[in-house]
Amino acid sequence: MTPSSPRAPAPLETVRELVNTLDVEDSVESLATPADLTTWLRRTALIGPGVRATDADLARALSLREALRSALAANHDDSRVPAAAVATLREAAERADLALSMTADGTWIAQPRATGVDGALGALLVVVANAMTDGTWRRLKICLNDACQWA
Repeated sequence: MTPSSPRAPAPLETVRELVNTLDVEDSVESLATPADLTTWLRRTALIGPGVRATDADLARALSLREALRSALAANHDDSRVPAAAVATLREAAERADLALSMTADGTWIAQPRATGVDGALGALLVVVANAMTDGTWRRLKICLNDACQWA
């Protein structure tokens, strides 16, 4: 696949972009260093100029990316998301300290209380949760060809 694949419904596009930071077919890793992650998070407006990713942040972001890839594979046939991926997603939500609050019109909104990279990754999880609620999540899938896996 190429980066010219159809875009996902906004703001789910950012999740698709994260999954596609690894080009499995050509073995190209766009997030090879903490600086790469910092640049990507800034470009997607998930962090501000004062935040710098660390090696630990990079490891967690890559783990989250692969958990999301597993979840997208499950969207093909409504299969269960693998337990390891679920655990990774839960851990990321805990690190982001996701909180629910109700608005005056009676809707719930989720927001990460954490700052920095953990907060940014939590913001991506909020996008996923919102997409699950509005029905757009199931539309985002990966190519099931092991040599591709492009979202």
